[in-house]
Amino acid sequence: MSVPQRLVLASGSRYRHELLTRLKIPFEVLVSDADEARHPGEGASALTERLAIAKAQAVSPLAPDALIIGSDQVAEYDGEIVGKPGGFEEAARQLRRISGKTARLYTGLALLNAQTGHVQSEVALFEVVFRTLDERRITRYLEKEQPYDCAGSAKSEGLGIALFERFIGDDPTTLIGLPLIRLVRMLEAEGCEIP
Repeated sequence: MSVPQRLVLASGSRYRHELLTRLKIPFEVLVSDADEARHPGEGASALTERLAIAKAQAVSPLAPDALIIGSDQVAEYDGEIVGKPGGFEEAARQLRRISGKTARLYTGLALLNAQTGHVQSEVALFEVVFRTLDERRITRYLEKEQPYDCAGSAKSEGLGIALFERFIGDDPTTLIGLPLIRLVRMLEAEGCEIP
């Protein structure tokens, strides 16, 4: 089997970029322009898997000889899918709603072999139990961390750790947005040796 020489991350996320560097394999970044709109009635799991695949496919014309990684993440609580807040007011609203509750983070992961068209995809679930948060703690956190580009308004790899009671899941990198344990399995299935 021919193993592609290039590895491409189809994401402009600095968090995914930082995670992928942990594997110590060369890669390049091509930012996907895939439409991220949610389809009517689409659940969190289906949404993230579809978008992970779409992101990988969107950059494949630019990297027809590559293995392309696509990923997407949303948070869900109280039955509502929650994305990136974009600013202070929405982030504060999200954190008020999740205070003392459990958030479910769904991370879709896809690996597309652009040479063969073969796609592997999975959805990783990770749960986060939040502490009870008062307005002062929420405001201080948002002013210091500004996690406006993070689904659910909190970053576990930063100060957000102070907002959490506990984690429930099998791969902590899922929480940050790129499930490395699953990705390693996918890459090995395509003939990549890691490490």
